[in-house]
Amino acid sequence: MLQDLWNNNRMVAMLLAILVVVVPFLVYYVVEAKKKHPKGLISAALSNMGERFGYYIMNAVLLLFLCSKFGISDDVAGWIYAVFYFLIYVLSLPGGMVADKLQNFKGTIMAGLLVMATGYIILSVPVFGGNPGNVPMWVLVLTCFALVLIATGNGLFKGNLQAIVGQMYDNYEAEAAKEGPEALAIAKSRRDSGFQIFYVFINIGGVIAPFVAPLLRSAMLKLDGFIYNADLPRLCHGFLNGSLKGDDVQNLSTLAQSSLIDGGQVGDMATFCTNYLESFNTGVHYSFIASALAMILSFLIFVATRKVLPNPIKKVKEAVQATNEEVAHDAKEIRQRMYALFAVLGVAVFFWFSFHQNGQSLSVFARDFCHTDAIAPEIWQCINPFFVIVLTPIIMIVFGALAKSGKAISTPKKIALGMFVAACAYLFLIAISLVNGYPSGEEFKSLPEATKVAMKAGPWVLIVTYFFLTVAELFISPLGLSFVSKIAPQHLQGICQGLWLCATAIGNLFIALGVTMLNSFPHQWQCWAVFAAFCLISMGVMLGMLKWLERVTE
Repeated sequence: MLQDLWNNNRMVAMLLAILVVVVPFLVYYVVEAKKKHPKGLISAALSNMGERFGYYIMNAVLLLFLCSKFGISDDVAGWIYAVFYFLIYVLSLPGGMVADKLQNFKGTIMAGLLVMATGYIILSVPVFGGNPGNVPMWVLVLTCFALVLIATGNGLFKGNLQAIVGQMYDNYEAEAAKEGPEALAIAKSRRDSGFQIFYVFINIGGVIAPFVAPLLRSAMLKLDGFIYNADLPRLCHGFLNGSLKGDDVQNLSTLAQSSLIDGGQVGDMATFCTNYLESFNTGVHYSFIASALAMILSFLIFVATRKVLPNPIKKVKEAVQATNEEVAHDAKEIRQRMYALFAVLGVAVFFWFSFHQNGQSLSVFARDFCHTDAIAPEIWQCINPFFVIVLTPIIMIVFGALAKSGKAISTPKKIALGMFVAACAYLFLIAISLVNGYPSGEEFKSLPEATKVAMKAGPWVLIVTYFFLTVAELFISPLGLSFVSKIAPQHLQGICQGLWLCATAIGNLFIALGVTMLNSFPHQWQCWAVFAAFCLISMGVMLGMLKWLERVTE
């Protein structure tokens, strides 16, 4: 019991420490946005922050929850997660088309928030329908239906809100142009930093959200007399379905005994496994209530502030008849812009395939290969958004200083640099895996408990990995949004933002390969080498297109 209290207090202390650091940065971003950026940026960012908070509660635990709830393998859960992640982003394209067609971006966004809230409400109901060790198939179907609702609502929300932010800067630059070339140049230089501020607010929700489900899960286990252990759900399912064998039989007995708060005897193992799984999963179900409430809060913020937000507008036809040469020139320019967009989208696919391993192979790595007894493996996902919040002003200051000195780095070049930094994260993991001699995930899980504990790495490995991935993300994700808003034809703003998210979706569709490779490749370093190679190749391709992309975006 004392150990359980200590672990929970550690999580709470970690959350409070993060908040102490984050709040001053939040104040800085608000002041910066008020002083130098268009009116409405903070309103849009706050609405996005609420939605992302709810999403990241679910995202932090989804893969591990699917395994503990339904007793399915990491690979199967990984593919469900990957298809969901694919839908989250690919549905932004039809969502953008809907908003472009109706020219009702705000109404589309509000509808998306309500649809997402419905999906989270369905997830929050702890339906078991029988033995927790043998949950009926219809419960898994219901869970997948809820995930589809969340993805559909996200498709209506995400890209269209980004298009509104892009329109803010179009209007901001148009007003600055009336004051002269110097004012216009200053306004244009603020678009990248504006999207970085917008992106930071996404991560303020993301830094808190991973704590919600683990704390509720631990609280539910404590009420039922249990202590949290990440390995027990897999072992309990194995016992109940009769597949447990080898050292896992003794591992279950040892961990079951140590999980009892009162220090009593386990008794009937089937009863223990059933009760532990029910308690474990019910706590996670209840965390999705917080996700639904976050959607409703985001909806209320958007409704209250929507009057200060612009609607992306269609290109107004000129009253003067254009010549054939002018029409041909405009068509050529649009083609060049779209070619450049698709070129960057192709590179982005490989970045997101590598980066979004935070909910896939990196979650499994944290659970199985790192010492996460005191801090649940899902919580380590908060490191990424924490670094986003802390590192963004440093990167903004560096980029701003380079711009003032006449050495500005173009957006395409920043994206290429980001791919190199992402590769560094996986080169680091290759080194850790080689030094520790890590086998495949499946082989590692079958080892005796004492052997596994001796081989596990410290949590600092996760911190270093997420540091590299976060720096890469800051060079690619918010600047990618800015790039799309610069290059998109005026009448295709929603669709182009949807295309950016589609590239993310394609990368996400294959992220489950990370878990498959981690568990099946003979040596773990081979899994990380695949991601490092993709990042380095993408960097080379981006650098090869650099001059052309810079010319098109001028």
